[in-house]
Amino acid sequence: MTSPAGWAGGSFGAASACVLAPNPGLMTLDGTNTWVLRGAPDGPSYVVDPGPLDESHLAAVAEAAGEVRGVLLTHGHADHSEGARAFAERVGCGVRALDPAHRLGEEGLGEGDVVELGGWEVRVVATPGHTSDSLSFLLPAEGAVLTGDTVLGRGTTVVAHPDGRLGAYLDSLDRLHALAAAHEVSAIWPGHGPVIPEALPVLDYYVAHRRERLEQVREAVRELRADPATYVSLTGPDPLADDSGLPRAVVEIVYADVDEVLWGAAELSVRAQLTYLFSRGLVG
Repeated sequence: MTSPAGWAGGSFGAASACVLAPNPGLMTLDGTNTWVLRGAPDGPSYVVDPGPLDESHLAAVAEAAGEVRGVLLTHGHADHSEGARAFAERVGCGVRALDPAHRLGEEGLGEGDVVELGGWEVRVVATPGHTSDSLSFLLPAEGAVLTGDTVLGRGTTVVAHPDGRLGAYLDSLDRLHALAAAHEVSAIWPGHGPVIPEALPVLDYYVAHRRERLEQVREAVRELRADPATYVSLTGPDPLADDSGLPRAVVEIVYADVDEVLWGAAELSVRAQLTYLFSRGLVG
């Protein structure tokens, strides 16, 4: 299935490549971007996010990657990690991830780690929020950062309760923004969607979008609180309880113009936003 926008992966930087997985969808956009990182055209590689357990895709990645030194995971969601073990066993390497459940071998991966490849570096930056185990990979030689699902090539990502934490996500956006503002990053190589050649404007938009959406959620809660009987019937004693009707009621106000097929994901996002607002006393 070809993206309407024409995104199909390809070659990037001095010698790296994106192999697009055949798993397009509402949440995966064109499919998962599997990144083959190398510092020289004929050199060994690291593979980031092998993607789904799809034989044709893993074969294509193996062909593009040549000698593979290791697999790195931006996070453990299945569309990024499901094929990691099979791919690593196929090419004879380990899988490094923040979450031990997704590793193959003893070596983990975390903030401040540097993966070296013939004098070429991949620096690990912790960017939790989309998930608790989300990592980004800074490529200083390319002026690029691989963001997984923290920043997408098109649209915005979901921060889904309970593993997704909005406070952590906003901090991660600030961290990426600081790298771009300091000219350490110019391009974003995302986990879904096309490469972003100018990082700073997109990060500006991401931060502004989150702040705007938070204000919309706050206003929706105020609107619902204007009718105390309705509010109490929705929330009971705890507006953040698992059985609270408040998140769905907010979705119906804030996401009224969004296709209802996406409301389930929107409700998880609203739960994360409500947790952020209530925990900080920002809902009056």
